[in-house]
Amino acid sequence: MTGAPFGATRAVWAEPSVPMETAINGAATVTLYLHPFLTGAELATLRLVATDAQALSLFVPSGTGHAALAVSPREGFVRDGALVASAVAIGGLPDATSARTAALAACDTARRAKAACVVVLEVAPAP
Repeated sequence: MTGAPFGATRAVWAEPSVPMETAINGAATVTLYLHPFLTGAELATLRLVATDAQALSLFVPSGTGHAALAVSPREGFVRDGALVASAVAIGGLPDATSARTAALAACDTARRAKAACVVVLEVAPAP
């Protein structure tokens, strides 16, 4: 596994009620938002993405820029062993705001549930 252990859980500036974990994975800083709707299996998968370079490369193939993964709270990220269609990861964008906005828009377009999508994972270049 590549990367450092997760940092302390704390509140997120964009979503103050959602705690987060942050890890350095190679040249990336990965932030996982610990939404209460995420299952144990979903959290385990997201933590693997955050800490393993090969797993991260599936979400950010270019390895550069900013990325975000958005999911519908009602539909989740993984169900019955498969990725949910409304779970959308978008990468290679110039900044965090662009990545968040693009992932949320694509997820909201794909979701069937009424609740708006939220970001569960963000990737940025490591400092």
